[in-house]
Amino acid sequence: MKECQISELYDLSQTIAADIFADDEYPWQVLPKISEFILKLGETLPKDRYQKQGENVWIARSAKVAATASITGPCIIDEDAEVRHCAFIRGNAIVGKGAVVGNSTELKNVILFNKVQVPHYNYVGDSILGYKAHMGAGSITSNVKSDKTLVVIKGADEQIPTGLKKVGAMLGDEVEVGCNSVLNPGTVIGRRGQVYPTSCVRGVIPADHIFKDKEHIIARK
Repeated sequence: MKECQISELYDLSQTIAADIFADDEYPWQVLPKISEFILKLGETLPKDRYQKQGENVWIARSAKVAATASITGPCIIDEDAEVRHCAFIRGNAIVGKGAVVGNSTELKNVILFNKVQVPHYNYVGDSILGYKAHMGAGSITSNVKSDKTLVVIKGADEQIPTGLKKVGAMLGDEVEVGCNSVLNPGTVIGRRGQVYPTSCVRGVIPADHIFKDKEHIIARK
């Protein structure tokens, strides 16, 4: 399924975590590797630009982190990122350069590329968000199926078993997700995709398409 390949979704020059993708075809394949990758990368970060705080948490000296934020390692907060009031980072998280993690936003087992914005009441779990992806207020990734079976990526003509119980959403570069939307387990949205507010999204949305509802997925003009 070409539209789900790492090369089709992400500009790897826009993340400190580029090397984690080197041996895989699809982005969800790196989800089990995030923790170990952070532990190795963190120890190599230059101490004049990054400070280790607590257990396996590395925060760039140029990043802004609210005193009320809760951060559990392994975690890397990259340069010029902003972690706002009452953000809750539960571990296995990479927050890219210039990214924003907003008030009451929760992260778990994620890679946020540079300049991602999850600024208001978002839950992002077991997901990868590409360069400049933005999730509107209250939008969330659902990462576990209600019947607890393994997640399958479902395209128009093909299905790919992930072998994983927990897979959230794979958002390509510059994806826009409208407020109060739910991205169901295994959702993949191609580059520059757009999701209308209050949507319930599942499956694969092609690059440069707008999701209005499941019956109306149209090409951007």
